[in-house]
Amino acid sequence: MGNYLNVGNDGFAAMVKDGYVDKTGMISFINGTLGTAKKLTCVSRPRRFGKSFAAKMLCAYYDKSCDSRDLFTGLEISKDDSFATYLNRYDVIYLDITWFVSSTNNREDIVRFIQEKVIDELRENYPDAKKENTLPETLAAINKLTKSRFIVIIDEWDALFRETKDDVDIQREYIDFLRALFKNSGFTDKIIEAAYMTGILPIKKYGTQSAVSDFREYTMLSPGPLAKYMGFTEEEVKSLCRQHDMDFEEMRRWYDGYSFRRLKSVYSPNSVMEAVNREEFGSYWTRTETYESLKVYIDLDLDGLREAVIRMLGGEKVRVMAGSFQNDMTNIRSRDDVLTLMVHLGYLAYDAEESAVFIPNEEVRQEFVLAVTKSRHTEMVKLIRLTDRLLEQTIDMDEKAVAAAIEEIHKTYCSPMNYSHEESLRSTIHFAYIGCMENYRRIDELPSGHGYADVVYVPKQGVTLPVILIELKWNRSTESAIRQIKEKDYPHIFKNYEGDILLVGVNYDEKTKKHTCRIERQSRRNA
Repeated sequence: MGNYLNVGNDGFAAMVKDGYVDKTGMISFINGTLGTAKKLTCVSRPRRFGKSFAAKMLCAYYDKSCDSRDLFTGLEISKDDSFATYLNRYDVIYLDITWFVSSTNNREDIVRFIQEKVIDELRENYPDAKKENTLPETLAAINKLTKSRFIVIIDEWDALFRETKDDVDIQREYIDFLRALFKNSGFTDKIIEAAYMTGILPIKKYGTQSAVSDFREYTMLSPGPLAKYMGFTEEEVKSLCRQHDMDFEEMRRWYDGYSFRRLKSVYSPNSVMEAVNREEFGSYWTRTETYESLKVYIDLDLDGLREAVIRMLGGEKVRVMAGSFQNDMTNIRSRDDVLTLMVHLGYLAYDAEESAVFIPNEEVRQEFVLAVTKSRHTEMVKLIRLTDRLLEQTIDMDEKAVAAAIEEIHKTYCSPMNYSHEESLRSTIHFAYIGCMENYRRIDELPSGHGYADVVYVPKQGVTLPVILIELKWNRSTESAIRQIKEKDYPHIFKNYEGDILLVGVNYDEKTKKHTCRIERQSRRNA
């Protein structure tokens, strides 16, 4: 077993011993690409979403220097018709680009360093092959001698772009190296049986074209048939919760929220496993990146990014045009570029049907709040503090304070063009109650009784706070808002709720530009 050629199955064996969640079904997908025009696969996903696990699994399966049958017996791939056909049949070249970046003293020589290390090992194993100076030429010489075809697995392919993001020359040399391996169809078809690359970012674009265009890409924006391998599925998480006696609903609140066309519920795998192993919920994935990385992008405030972040903190989705993003961290020219990058980094989830982004779960929401409170945008910091107080004032039924806070937020955060517009009042409420989102789930137009309640904040499971039921009025009165709540029996849907319900009426007077508030409490504890 080598460091780069046929690294063996030790990595996957360690994974299997440590409570492995079976993702071997992906091998069947890769098997279907072997030797075909679809043989080049690039899968990008955030840190701690199992990229290296997948690479080690593929090494263990294809590597002909080891016998991995027992490791895969009982796992999903062992039931597939292709299992025995390709098991441990190939020479596998494994390149961990993060290791190469950290191991070289001079990053300007990184491409030469990669090639030298791999070529030296290939020559040890194939001493009779003609000596060549580049990796593609060396592979061609070995193929000419032995007819061997290689599977190439590149882990963290984009690490060089992240570490040398301002050095275009190094990046271009690296791309040229990848093109030499994979772009020449005659060479690739003859030498490469398949390639699998994984990283955080999709393959870099130059203009509108991918730098290595023959790869089929599966990303956090469009994972296609690989959606269930991007993270943990709901069924997998339910199974883990049953095994370890953990609260599934709380697990969902903390780590669910990533959404794809084919799969609407995907969990952050590292965070789920940390919660299982530590036997407590908390922010684990975000500990791998400080809030500073998120704060840098928020501080750019390109094209109204600040307002977009505030809206998402309030539980809203924000539309985004992802096509212009160049798949790197330096060519950030617009709000859409920042939001698209945040999807690839895992800070946001993407709704492909609505072309919109949103904050996926409690773990990431906390990271956004931390980044915003440390932001240089004092208005955002002020808003977060104001909304935290507003929740307390609402629960305390301080009507004047609530009205004053809503009025300040309406003036500060709503566009003057839309200020005197009924929908702006709803947006104001969403902004105003951002502080609710840690402990509440917001529902707009909740059907109940004989109509639809405007905005309702429902406590999350295990949270002992009152339901907040808000009716909005425009040029009317708060009394009419409370009367409508009662007459149409909006609280009916909470008839089995044992806590309190706060009936909140908010009115905006277009002439005076004043907001008023009325709050009543209904107790169901003794009902």
